[in-house]
Amino acid sequence: MRHLLSRSPAPAGPLLDADLLARGMAVIRIFFGVILFTNGISKLFDFTTVSVGPYKGTLIDRDLARVILENEGARTDLPLVGWVAEHVFVANWGVMQWLVTLMELGIGALLILGLLTRLAALAGLGQQLFLAALYFTSSRWMFEQPHEWVPLVVLALIPAGRVWGLDGRIIRSRPTLMRWPL
Repeated sequence: MRHLLSRSPAPAGPLLDADLLARGMAVIRIFFGVILFTNGISKLFDFTTVSVGPYKGTLIDRDLARVILENEGARTDLPLVGWVAEHVFVANWGVMQWLVTLMELGIGALLILGLLTRLAALAGLGQQLFLAALYFTSSRWMFEQPHEWVPLVVLALIPAGRVWGLDGRIIRSRPTLMRWPL
């Protein structure tokens, strides 16, 4: 009985490997960059279907983005969100479709490259939170939107561009820049 109550000695080393954790954050950063960048490519070149061998998937092109804004904007019960979707985005779609495209391409590229990572994540977070608000009252799967914006919150707070990213190169050459957004 006595051996069950005795404490084990504390581990000698740290419980977390900082390098391994940093590489994991870099993978998440790059993965989200690829998601945003490929959706931007889909809007730029106007395609939705991706086929690689037996795999088939879809992306959101400009036409589908407009349909989403029109349909979800008309259905939402949140004040102002539907109005912004209809009167800002859809009403000015000629310009807004390119702004959304450039935003996804730019944010995606910055995340992939690990450049201004936290600023890029914050910009992507704004887009994803607007979509979450748009879908908020639509009776969708409860976690449909949080899985897109929660990682961006983490990436906006954690300097994930310092491993496998240009933020790390910049900081190594100019240590005084070791602050947000690098």
